[in-house]
Amino acid sequence: MIALHATCVFSGVWTLCMDTMDLNLLIALDVLLAEESVTGAARRLRLSASAMSRTLARLRAATGDPLLVRAGRGLVPTPRAVELRDRVHLLVRDARAVFTPPADDLDLATLARTFVIRANEGFTALCAAPIVAAATRAAPHVRLRFVSKPVKESSPLREGQVDLEIGTAGMDAPEVRTQLIFRDAFVGAARAGHPLLVGPMTADAYAESGHVVVSRKDDVHGPVDDALQELGLKRRVLAVVPGFPDAMRVARDSDLLALVPRSCFASNSAIATPLVTGVVAFDLPVKTAQIAVSAMWHPRMDADPAHRWMRELVMATSRATVVPSTF
Repeated sequence: MIALHATCVFSGVWTLCMDTMDLNLLIALDVLLAEESVTGAARRLRLSASAMSRTLARLRAATGDPLLVRAGRGLVPTPRAVELRDRVHLLVRDARAVFTPPADDLDLATLARTFVIRANEGFTALCAAPIVAAATRAAPHVRLRFVSKPVKESSPLREGQVDLEIGTAGMDAPEVRTQLIFRDAFVGAARAGHPLLVGPMTADAYAESGHVVVSRKDDVHGPVDDALQELGLKRRVLAVVPGFPDAMRVARDSDLLALVPRSCFASNSAIATPLVTGVVAFDLPVKTAQIAVSAMWHPRMDADPAHRWMRELVMATSRATVVPSTF
């Protein structure tokens, strides 16, 4: 039962009354004023005539007006009831709308909305173009805004600054929804013609080379370092850059080795090319765990039809863009 604390005046000061008003009476009042009949209202509300009569008595006490009075064999509304009829009907309609789930009749042709997608530079370089193409074909008035993610934090999703985040799970927000898009794996990247690519890459040769590392923090230790550490080896990190395409460009123009996801080298487009030309991939001499690339969003957007369409499009297009071998 929904109750509303009424506001009253006492000694010239507005205070909250302790009495409560049963808002369910609004539904009964709406039906009574429409039917102008206790029997008709009881039938619509599936109540007995005596129960409806008691409800009318409560309504009369609450409003301080008879509302419906006898006229021959029927009932007629009082001036106060006529005044209330349309207002009550609108209140009941609006209340029902509040507690009714939104209809899933999304019109993509007229949808005009901006969605903010936060992802790292590698994902944006690989998937932004096909995602935008697919979105504009389906919803020509939708705008997609891709923003970078300097750190992994949940506040942009919680505060509504970001609609969808793409990356590895592990936020400090257990309520955030997470759905796997695809699995990736780390590979090495070096300039074409690098002397270490002539033969099999050994762990010793790999560790002794100079490396460019992707990191937005002071910590440059990564999963490959854990594997090398078990062999008593350590990389020589000579450069740190913020994104995987940056690391590939450094590797292309030097003898440094980069560590990037395999998806940076190929896609399901007509011509599979790396994000940066002039570099080639090689298998790492040590094993590292796979990368689970996921979509993340705040649960308040779960039931929003437009958001659901957008996130499903992003996930489906990303899966179609990344080569199957990275799943």
